[in-house]
Amino acid sequence: MSFSRLFSLIQYPVPHHLLSRLVGRLAECRQPWLKNQLIHAFIKRFKVNMSEALEADPSAYATFNDFFTRALKADARPISEGLVSPADGTLSEFGRIEAGQLIQAKGHYFSAMALFGGDADAAKRYQGGSFATVYLSPRDYHRVHMPLTGTLTEMVYIPGRLFSVNAATTQHVPNLFARNERLVCHFDTEHGPMALVLVGAMIVAAIETVWAGQVTPLSGDVQHIRFDQPIHLEKGQEMGRFKLGSTVVMAFANPVEFSSSEHHRNVQMGESLGHV
Repeated sequence: MSFSRLFSLIQYPVPHHLLSRLVGRLAECRQPWLKNQLIHAFIKRFKVNMSEALEADPSAYATFNDFFTRALKADARPISEGLVSPADGTLSEFGRIEAGQLIQAKGHYFSAMALFGGDADAAKRYQGGSFATVYLSPRDYHRVHMPLTGTLTEMVYIPGRLFSVNAATTQHVPNLFARNERLVCHFDTEHGPMALVLVGAMIVAAIETVWAGQVTPLSGDVQHIRFDQPIHLEKGQEMGRFKLGSTVVMAFANPVEFSSSEHHRNVQMGESLGHV
């Protein structure tokens, strides 16, 4: 049995939410000696580039989460033409949404309806369009930005497990992105409907948006959240963040002409992915 297969199997009995919440409490600790030790160890382990951070001094952050969701210098991520990457990470899979299916990993598919929490109308809306998945590793910048200018129409919280979303797990856990806790944000854009799905993962303590603050963890069933005032965000503007890393799945109602056919390549926020 391969290590990746074993790693995936041992996650099934793990109390995902309990472990994640405990790590979340640790990440909010304000004891200087502890949070500084955590931050410095993390920078060394994952070779984090602090020269591009707005605050380059690791000890200046009040908590580990403040460091992890750090802002970058204004010129660190120029915004390119067309459809841009919403985050730093690995562009793992992308392509057309055919027969209501998206690619999770080579040879593995999951349905758009499951991704959207059983919403058949949303799944139909994106049929024949395109999708792209960006995985954020621990070393990456963890704020999520708009790949296109858009106006929020609805936010949907969908409960679920918190499996890891690294490459090993995506190869072996079926329907991974449709099983994990996630936040679906639907937007209207000049290129048609767009959905940004922020997928939770093992030890991801919370997901935030700029308009609602911290959203997860919630309890209960699927929750549709609407807002009285329209929320309009420009391309490249921050829309949310992960407190510890995870994945963003983008869906577009209209086909995307991607600028490269290379999968599993590193991308940065603001980098052009193609055109809708």
